[in-house]
Amino acid sequence: MQIFPLHPFTPPGDVPALRQQVRDLIAAHEPRWTIEQRADTWFGNDAEFSRALGTAGLLGMTWPKQYGGHERSMLERYIVLEELLAGGAPAGLHWIADRQTGPLLLRYGTEEQREKYLPGMARGETYACIGLSEPNSGSDLASVRTFARKTPEGWRINGQKVWTSGAHHCHAALTLLRTEEGSERQQGLSQLMIDLDTPGVTVRPIIDMAGRHHFNEIFFDDALVPLGALVGTEGQGWKQVTAELALERSGPERYLSSHLLLIALIDAVGPEPAPDVAQLIGRLTAEMWTLRQMSLSTAAKLAAGEDPVVEAAIVKDLGNAYEQALPRLVQAAVEVDLAGPSGLSRLLAWFLLTSPSFSLRGGTPEVLRGIIAKGLGLR
Repeated sequence: MQIFPLHPFTPPGDVPALRQQVRDLIAAHEPRWTIEQRADTWFGNDAEFSRALGTAGLLGMTWPKQYGGHERSMLERYIVLEELLAGGAPAGLHWIADRQTGPLLLRYGTEEQREKYLPGMARGETYACIGLSEPNSGSDLASVRTFARKTPEGWRINGQKVWTSGAHHCHAALTLLRTEEGSERQQGLSQLMIDLDTPGVTVRPIIDMAGRHHFNEIFFDDALVPLGALVGTEGQGWKQVTAELALERSGPERYLSSHLLLIALIDAVGPEPAPDVAQLIGRLTAEMWTLRQMSLSTAAKLAAGEDPVVEAAIVKDLGNAYEQALPRLVQAAVEVDLAGPSGLSRLLAWFLLTSPSFSLRGGTPEVLRGIIAKGLGLR
């Protein structure tokens, strides 16, 4: 059995021109970004840059024009993501809306929902987050307890979400809730699009060990949202959210989050590095290129309408392992003053502190390996 069959990645249009368009846009905004902002690329925030991407037609690229989109291919969009990540562009404000929420609304949402949210997302002005994880549940996504009770007035919601990325900047949260009383596990779950300014909804910060406010808790205290907030079919939330996660797990952000550190290492050691450092650079480059081919293939399958759940899980698991190992390998290979002012020093200090969290985003290694084992018929 071929575990990871490759699919040709053949984007239409003028690919070099598209890459240059993104690079020019980054160059125009880059002078005001710190090196730490650039390192935090797909979590970093720059509202002006997000709007500039929207104005340039680089958000909502695959969406219908009637909703502010541009009807381009998923593979062209992949190229834009590669350039944003490789260039260290702070793209966190629009990232979730463009990557997941918008496509899910196009697939399952109502016309009212699409008209309400998608044009602003395509302009880089409306931001969304995803309410999945809950307290005391670890990585067990199916243990949802936050309950939405259907009433004539709307959905009455009580409960709590945790580790919600970027919620303090967002306008709405696509939230997985239990909507059938007495249901268990994957049954009786639904997705609701909840405006975060709704009375009874409170967003509270979680400050991480790097001092960043990226994660949040969201509390629902008898919050009432319209019946029209339901996305898709009531009770089918599990099916919808697992399809959504394939988009999250296989993108270039799964192997390029630490990319600036590799570039800084190459710049710092110059054209004639010590043999052991040259060997490390070769190894890291080869691993990155392999991951890139796997990610490109998965993107091509998604574009072709396939559902590469196992491949997406493999890309994320191997990509996270690569990203997390890279800072430690650099630290072991070269002498770097972590308190020093150089770009390499600042990037290495940043990634040593932040990279342990990379494997939490979109599913832990244990969850991913369970998906892979099940997909291969091993359990």
